[in-house]
Amino acid sequence: MPVNSINKPIMQAVEQLGYRVTVGDVATQAGLNVAEAGQGLLVLASDAGGHLQVAESGDIVYQFPQNFRTILRNKYWQLRLQEWWQKLWSVLFYLIRISFGVLLIVSIALITITIIIIITAANSDRDGNNRGGNSSGFSGFFFFPDLFWYFRPDYSRNYQERRRERRQQSELNFFEAVFSFLFGDGDPNYNLEERRWQEIATVIRNHRGAIVAEQIAPYLDNLGESYQQEYEDYMLPVLTKFNGQPAVSPEGQIVYYFPELQVKATKKRRQSVPAYLEEFPWRFSAASSGQIMLSAGLGAVNLVGALVLGGLLRDGTVAAQIGGLVAFVQGIYWLLLAYGIGFLGIPLARYFWIKWRNKTLFTRNRDRLSRARVLVNSDAALEQKIAYASQFAAEKVIGKEDLVYSSETDLLEQEAERSAQIDAEWQRRLDQS
Repeated sequence: MPVNSINKPIMQAVEQLGYRVTVGDVATQAGLNVAEAGQGLLVLASDAGGHLQVAESGDIVYQFPQNFRTILRNKYWQLRLQEWWQKLWSVLFYLIRISFGVLLIVSIALITITIIIIITAANSDRDGNNRGGNSSGFSGFFFFPDLFWYFRPDYSRNYQERRRERRQQSELNFFEAVFSFLFGDGDPNYNLEERRWQEIATVIRNHRGAIVAEQIAPYLDNLGESYQQEYEDYMLPVLTKFNGQPAVSPEGQIVYYFPELQVKATKKRRQSVPAYLEEFPWRFSAASSGQIMLSAGLGAVNLVGALVLGGLLRDGTVAAQIGGLVAFVQGIYWLLLAYGIGFLGIPLARYFWIKWRNKTLFTRNRDRLSRARVLVNSDAALEQKIAYASQFAAEKVIGKEDLVYSSETDLLEQEAERSAQIDAEWQRRLDQS
């Protein structure tokens, strides 16, 4: 079986659940549909040396060795290659992150040194032609601040104190903060769908596999204005994912129950679950305010320096006369200018995009919260509906004493053990009679 057919969330769910699971356990923990969880468990059990345990009721429990990842790793060289690539990519991505800060420092250094060279050369020529006279060269016109303060010894002496103070607000170093200022820190809701289905499955489990639509509505989107009315089409994806079944009360109210989610491998306490699915707002940057100001300030210095340099290189004769570094910088000048504009333009555009994105996000959160409040302020009809759903609630925990077959041991041994259990049970009943 190809390695790609092994679902990573299923492996994580098996580990989190203690290596003994049912299909319903994994579907709840990983937020997968029942069919996918069942197929994935079969594949994993086949590849990792798992065992099937069948209860007298016909329900199946999967038992996995705790080192099943090692078994898979030894069995498939692709997993080794994948793990190696993940480690390599984490290093490469870190280098990419810090490269933008390095480029900023290099750009400022190139621009500053080139301007100094051009001004020095222009002043030398002017002093040679007008020795003893009043000079009106560049030296009295341009002023450049100390752009290399970051590398000065006095900065380094106090660095640890400033670093300790900044770390109270941010865990990013300077170069990581530059990347965060430019591109942010990723989608805070990258696993929203996974969280959605995990929370829905947990709600179903907490109500012993039987719920009403109003209990699921706070975790769904795009329900329309009539979600509280008789049409509950938004429940169809939930029924499909977890193999649920509808039932109609004598009053015509619809409830839903999920047989597979009513079966557990171990007895567990009721899990806490948020009252509604909350999307986390986008942040402009995880960097501290000081780091953001520093990045913006250096970006502004870089852009101003690029514009000043462009004025000095405008006629094209300066680079030809001086050559060397000046000629090289003139060749890449448009790259330096584009970097300077982009360094400030990208965060500015991202700032307004985040404001728009968070506005729509807060609207969705508000709608889910309002649907959650319907449960808190439930009316008599909803209470009656929930009470009817509780009639379908059930919970079945499959312990080892319920097993009639396990692939861990030989079938003849199991039959003998099962026969002994039956004889002991009959003897116990005879003693009680």
